[in-house]
Amino acid sequence: MQKSVKFKNRSWDVAANLHLPDHFDENKKYAAIICVHPGSSVKEQTAGHYAKKLAEDGFLALTFDASFQGESDGEPRDLEDPATRVEDIKCAVDYLTTLAYVDEDRIGVLGICAGGGYAVNAALTEKRIRAVGTVVASNFCRAYQEGETDPIQMLEAVGRQRTAEANGAEPMIVNWTPKSPEDAKQAGITEMDMVQAVEYYRTSRGAHERSANKLRFTSMGTTIAFDAFNLADYLLTQPLLIIVGDQVGAFGSYRDGFTLYNKAASKNKSIHVVKGASHYDLYDQPQATTEALAKLAPFFKENL
Repeated sequence: MQKSVKFKNRSWDVAANLHLPDHFDENKKYAAIICVHPGSSVKEQTAGHYAKKLAEDGFLALTFDASFQGESDGEPRDLEDPATRVEDIKCAVDYLTTLAYVDEDRIGVLGICAGGGYAVNAALTEKRIRAVGTVVASNFCRAYQEGETDPIQMLEAVGRQRTAEANGAEPMIVNWTPKSPEDAKQAGITEMDMVQAVEYYRTSRGAHERSANKLRFTSMGTTIAFDAFNLADYLLTQPLLIIVGDQVGAFGSYRDGFTLYNKAASKNKSIHVVKGASHYDLYDQPQATTEALAKLAPFFKENL
């Protein structure tokens, strides 16, 4: 069972879905897991897939649209702001503590792709999060630093665009990915992760009307410098489970997973490699996600 809810981040509403376990009883106390979506995604996509399955395992699972995106409020629209994304998670914890049927001492977080980076970063300073799971977690700054675009040139372009917008220009909205597999092919894109990103987000496989493929260009000014794992060697102390696939693409989640595993201060930490799975297989493909969930559900049951 699922119901639509809202919670506050500062002065605006964040739109969320609460996935309830079978035979839900509001007089009982449940462990809750916040499922954090990737960049460009919305709550109904891969985060919703994992939330639904975790609810079937007896957890209460919460998904939400990032502030400024999807059904959530906040201006300016289409902004990807790491600090606010992290605050969204903390506000989700706030919300869960107000529910009589949530055990506030048993709240965990699961993040997918960029949502994994945000989940980790939130857990550094949010100790009400008792356990952390990630699936193909991506650390933004590493991805940008190793991309085809020079980060200094990108930041200079961001500065020019901010100046233009301050002087009346229309906001620059760019695409996260090519608009279709045909567009990707025409652009000569053959790299596995990007090809599969288009297949997931821009076809019937995973497309959602509110996952609009829009990114405010000036977002790059903050995302490019956001190190999700900064201070994890001191502050990430919660139980930690990292899921990666061994089909390695340019997005780097395989390497990011091992970087996080080696860095985290957590005494209880493990990493599981799903053989034969790519980054996007772990978004929705049954064989890969079933294996991931077979590790995640027992991990959360043990630690929440």
